Amino acid sequence: MRLIGMLDSPYVRRVAISLRLMEVPFAHEALSVFRNFEAFSAINPVVKAPTFVTDDDVVLMDSALILEYLERLVPSERSLTPRETAAHARAQRIVGLALAASDKSVQIVYERTLRPEEKQHQPWLDRVQGQLEAAYRLLEQEVAAAKPWLFANRPLQADITSAVAWRFTQMELPGLIPAKDHPALAALSARAESMPAFLAFPPD
Repeated sequence: MRLIGMLDSPYVRRVAISLRLMEVPFAHEALSVFRNFEAFSAINPVVKAPTFVTDDDVVLMDSALILEYLERLVPSERSLTPRETAAHARAQRIVGLALAASDKSVQIVYERTLRPEEKQHQPWLDRVQGQLEAAYRLLEQEVAAAKPWLFANRPLQADITSAVAWRFTQMELPGLIPAKDHPALAALSARAESMPAFLAFPPD
């Protein structure tokens, strides 16, 4: 199996870390959707990261859908999703907030780096930043319950995606979301980033 995409993407990185924690063998191909467009398009003409190629050569895209597929491959003891209904719903809420934070961070990065400064739309940036702040405010409230992880004695998908999102925002938008205002998230990120699965796939 093959995972295509750069680890500077929080979506690629959360899949790579999840694969390692699930103990699913795979090859990682660090292709950029910008610098390696032609090589990427030869694998997936849509050129969307992450792209995942199964052993049957089925090309999947979107991190949530890739992870849903992977959950079907592993036994329950290696699953990253709670089985009990209420815990599953809360885990999905946390993952949703972390993905929203990633989405809004990416939008700000793209607006700042891909659009000429004179064409950047500040009201749009202000709106996206407000959404980003709301996502992290709500995520901080959820993550405060981690002891040290949210649902088990090991990190599950809610922990992984929250930690990856936080690291991405802090790296790409330093100072925008102050760590001092989000101590639970900062602590969760520090715990996660010290683990071998996270260290094996650092953001590029």
